[in-house]
Amino acid sequence: MKIRKKILLYFSLIIPAIIGIAFIAIYILSAENREESFQMRQKDKIATTLEILSDIKETDEDIIEALDQISINELYNEKLLLFNQDKKLIYSNIVDIPVPVSKNILIQLNQKTKWIETKDGLYDVVGTYVERKGKIYYGISKAYDDFGYSKLRYLKYILFLIFIIITIIILLVSFYIARKITNPLEDITTKISGYNFTSTNLQPIAFKDTRDEIAVLATVFNELMNRMNDAFAFQKHAIHHISHELKTPIAILVSNFERLEKETNLEELKLLIQNQKEDTLSLSEIINSLLEISKIETSNQLLTEKFRIDELIFDVSDKLKNVYPDFVFSVDYEEPIHENHLEIVGNSRLIQAALSNLMENCIHYSSNRHASIRIQSDQQLTLIFENEGAIINKQEISYLFQHFFRGGNSKGKRGFGLGLVFVNKIIAIHGGTITYESFFKKTNRFKITLP
Repeated sequence: MKIRKKILLYFSLIIPAIIGIAFIAIYILSAENREESFQMRQKDKIATTLEILSDIKETDEDIIEALDQISINELYNEKLLLFNQDKKLIYSNIVDIPVPVSKNILIQLNQKTKWIETKDGLYDVVGTYVERKGKIYYGISKAYDDFGYSKLRYLKYILFLIFIIITIIILLVSFYIARKITNPLEDITTKISGYNFTSTNLQPIAFKDTRDEIAVLATVFNELMNRMNDAFAFQKHAIHHISHELKTPIAILVSNFERLEKETNLEELKLLIQNQKEDTLSLSEIINSLLEISKIETSNQLLTEKFRIDELIFDVSDKLKNVYPDFVFSVDYEEPIHENHLEIVGNSRLIQAALSNLMENCIHYSSNRHASIRIQSDQQLTLIFENEGAIINKQEISYLFQHFFRGGNSKGKRGFGLGLVFVNKIIAIHGGTITYESFFKKTNRFKITLP
């Protein structure tokens, strides 16, 4: 069953049922109130008649007839019986209405049971025990409440008519509300069913700016579309990066394999295999960096991870120590730095990859198996990497961060000419900068600043 029909059905059944129960309760309470009010009138009539009888000394026919006229005018179809303390009839009006329960009522009335009420069809029958001027009287009244039943019939017709009118109004309002609620859903359903999910540029659904659940549904769907767009963009950028950036490294690996096929010297073969292993690991790091960079570039991923830069430096140093046990990195804090100033917000994997590349360059291009890392924190966090060795010519510095560039000091060194390109890209993503300087023709210095 469609949601529109469900809403219409629930409104049309539940609300009229509640109103019907309320109207029935009103009718029942009104009927009980009518009965109670009429019986009080009967009781008052008995008391008034006894008062008149007790005040007169004579009981001729004229007085009895006057009392009967009073009775007939006050209550419709009333039979009134009055008894003395010996339960002998002392008065009966002229209305000829049988009271079959009078004997039972008379027997039950006493000082403890002073009031009895019952029904005889539509007639109300009451019995009362009365003490007046030291004498005891018993009164029984049976009467038909014509006015009260007439009011009840009128109330019943009015309630029924109101119930029909309200039910019709509820049906119309339910239909309107159901359409109002489900129209946006049907609109979204129509748009989704006609959506071209094979497109690489999925457009979000346009909807009215509201704060209900339907708007939330549309917003979630649009977020899904954005994620799919990000996925398509990531795939596109990743393929572009891999095809562009890895073309040269893969060509170098293939060339090395060709050399392996031709090499017959065992020692030279071992060296080639070791170099091929290092190049393969380097290529793996390049691919990982490419994927991380593409993910950030295409998804507008927020850099929210908080970590300490010095802890990353020590982690990378420990890993490199296992591979190059004779190389020494000295890490110095140039001034006391609060630990909060050593924290940065970003992607720890990318920063670690950048640090690893710079520190490996220190190892490969160092002439004394030593490199120093200085940490400064003024307005920005600054990292300075220095090692002694062959420097880069001034003419080559402007090409240092370009793809596949290798300076004159890299002769005989393994590499693809991509390391510093990725380092520069990673630092830029984090809002920082990297620069190169050389001193005294023997010292290389890379300086990184991070916000």
